Amino acid sequence: MSCAVGFRRSLVPILGGAVLALGLALSAQAQCQLNGKIKHVVYVEFDNVHFTRDNPNVPSDLEQMPNLLNFIKHNGTLDAGDHTVLISHTANDILTTEIGLYSDNHGVFVANNFGVFEPGNQKIDLPSSFFYWTDLVSDITPSTGDNNFALVTPAGKNVPAPWVPFTRAGCDVAAFSTANIVLERTPFDVVKVFGAGSDQAMESSNDQFDHYVGAAIHCSISSPYCTQANHAVADLLPDEPGGYSGYQAVFGLKYIAPALGGLTDYNGNAITGFGNIGFDPTPAQTLAVVETMLKKGIPVVFAYIADAHDNHIAESTFGPGEAAYVQQLADYNASFGTFFANLKAAGIDETNTLFIFTPDEGDHPVTGTASPAGCDGAKIEGNMVVPDVPCTYGPNGVGEIDLRLDLAAQAAGNNTPFTIHFDDAPTVYIPGAPGPNDSEVRGLEHTFAGLTGLNNHTGQNESLLGTGLGPSLQGALVDPVGQKMLHMNAPADPARTPTFTFFGNPNFYFNTLYPNGVFTGDAWNHGDIQPEIGRTFIAIAGPGVRNLGITSPHDFFTDHVDLRPTLMLLTGLQDDYASDGRAILELIDPSALPSSLHAHSATLLQLGQVYKQINAPFGELAKSTLKVSTHAITSNSNGDHTYIKLENAIALWTTERDALAAQIKLLLDAAEFHGEAIDQQQAKQLIRSGQALLERAASCAEEPDDCAE
Repeated sequence: MSCAVGFRRSLVPILGGAVLALGLALSAQAQCQLNGKIKHVVYVEFDNVHFTRDNPNVPSDLEQMPNLLNFIKHNGTLDAGDHTVLISHTANDILTTEIGLYSDNHGVFVANNFGVFEPGNQKIDLPSSFFYWTDLVSDITPSTGDNNFALVTPAGKNVPAPWVPFTRAGCDVAAFSTANIVLERTPFDVVKVFGAGSDQAMESSNDQFDHYVGAAIHCSISSPYCTQANHAVADLLPDEPGGYSGYQAVFGLKYIAPALGGLTDYNGNAITGFGNIGFDPTPAQTLAVVETMLKKGIPVVFAYIADAHDNHIAESTFGPGEAAYVQQLADYNASFGTFFANLKAAGIDETNTLFIFTPDEGDHPVTGTASPAGCDGAKIEGNMVVPDVPCTYGPNGVGEIDLRLDLAAQAAGNNTPFTIHFDDAPTVYIPGAPGPNDSEVRGLEHTFAGLTGLNNHTGQNESLLGTGLGPSLQGALVDPVGQKMLHMNAPADPARTPTFTFFGNPNFYFNTLYPNGVFTGDAWNHGDIQPEIGRTFIAIAGPGVRNLGITSPHDFFTDHVDLRPTLMLLTGLQDDYASDGRAILELIDPSALPSSLHAHSATLLQLGQVYKQINAPFGELAKSTLKVSTHAITSNSNGDHTYIKLENAIALWTTERDALAAQIKLLLDAAEFHGEAIDQQQAKQLIRSGQALLERAASCAEEPDDCAE
């Protein structure tokens, strides 16, 4: 029996279990000071759950979850114009939404592993992008010899943590399966928080994972949960601006579950550890835990829900409209119905709670042709999802197309050694870390650009770079010059810089290990630049949020960094740093905005939109950069005159962008969080300068050869 259970049992004869639980809840809630009517924050991050349809005939993931979609439509806003960062992958997309910083300001721009050149640059390691907040790169992979924080600011400091504004405001913050704010790796995460000689560190690796990984409570100073009985430990954040001493945290379901009086999913199964959950929790698990945490007085909960298109019992995946996919979404929908009903009965609803739902990124499905023609999987009839004609896929079913990129390059006559991060958009690392204009680098880039591969689903050979650089931008090549524009660098740790990045054909999963052919364990590729991958949604409901229902993707542009300042503005809190995003004023009720945001509101909105287009990895400047970079890298004329001229143009755009973005960022932060109305004349000049930059880059992207003259 754990000490936590013993502590609770000793008080039951005096107070009674129900009275004790109520006391803890009231104690935790009373000290939490958020803005206005907001008493709770529910922040749920999905893995690859889609609002848009992957098959035009098949209702999308959210359409098949009307209990969630209708809750948002009736009580808030679903922003359908959100975008990811690059690389568009789980770990860095989650990080970006958590903290509102682009990847160059937190250091993890490749996921779910990032490359690191070892000292001497001859060997490349690929540490996991999933780790605890304060881990060093060498904690994750000792051979790197890299003692920088994995989450590192440009100044070399540990990135400020997302729970800090809440705990400083007296609010406990719980996390369930949410990347980087719970323990993730054994044994070093366990050793880090409990100590090398602790009982916890002496447990087996399997027991450590089950007991301590995946769940945490980051406590306020006077939290009733961070007690010796619950095995609370110091919540150490060595570089937090303003200091962070005296705060504690509880890690792991071994201690958290009994402290909450036990946890049970919506199917009646006890949740006692992470061993039988892993990092793929279903809504029946995650939402049940969130519900219990809220009812037990923890006012702020960050949680994660696994994708709906993979079979989480067997190593397989589903295609849109397949019967098992429809059934799994029905289970998801039922869990959301239970969640909202149970919270409503407990007095926790949209009148006093800020609800946020957003995915990390989208996916490109890789399947054969859907059969029968016109199959839809399900019909939406009012608020009901009715199974209909199921889809099947042939001739090779559902599955990504694995392709050995090393063997393909060798077959094309190029034997340059390289390491890649396996992906449909692999980052490439050449031993020795040669410069971007090195003949070995340029030769490998040219080889990749000319490769084709067999699409087993169609029987056709396809370009591995994609189908061209038209309006939909199907593929691209960028080296460190372009990567900097896309926020794909770590200024404090240049050992992470890839030699180049190959944004490839999303039908293929590029690797250097698996045999070529269809892999049925996965069929949903992400990391890349296609719209179905890079465009997602942000759904928010609660006090201060306008009830706009569903916005069009063309109404306004947002990306992942905008969620954090929006959350801070709505809750009346403030981070230790200026976000790279902007508060999404379009979905906030004007009555919830400070007076500084009412002055010159039209100019403020226009400034925010220009800011997005010059600074976002999926903004217009980034799109122009991808086109120009690809033309530059694949050119081989005039003794590389074209390459040099175009690379110089991108570098100049980046310098200009950085200067403009820094000024706009200060104006927005001052207006949103410091009560300072924008200087309208300065804002208008910045808008004009940003628009001029966008026009020059777009013109160059349209005729890159002319731009290179």
